[in-house]
Amino acid sequence: QVQLVESGGGLVQAGDSLKLSCAASERTLAYAMGWFRQAPGKEREFVAAISSMSGLRTDYSESVKGRFTISRDSAKSMAWLQMNHLRPEDTAVYFCAVGRSRDPGDFFSWGRGTQVTVSS
Repeated sequence: QVQLVESGGGLVQAGDSLKLSCAASERTLAYAMGWFRQAPGKEREFVAAISSMSGLRTDYSESVKGRFTISRDSAKSMAWLQMNHLRPEDTAVYFCAVGRSRDPGDFFSWGRGTQVTVSS
């Protein structure tokens, strides 16, 4: 199973930016990659996904559309989540994941997560 390690989380103020990174233990060319998040007391929710291979297709949740950008480098088995105009409601643990498609229900392996805290 693909092992994923996230990094780049931290404590920022509202309006700031952060860039999360995800490193995979093996080639992820054939998989979609995605980001999910879980806030305290809430279920894990989909944030963004990018298609396999060259990553030409992306999907975003409505709450982050226009503020977050997902990208990948399949040759390096890396993915990133650029988060701009952060809001306190973006506070959560963010998880990288790999999936058979961009459909949130098709993701099957997650990392341990990185904490993002946005203060008002």
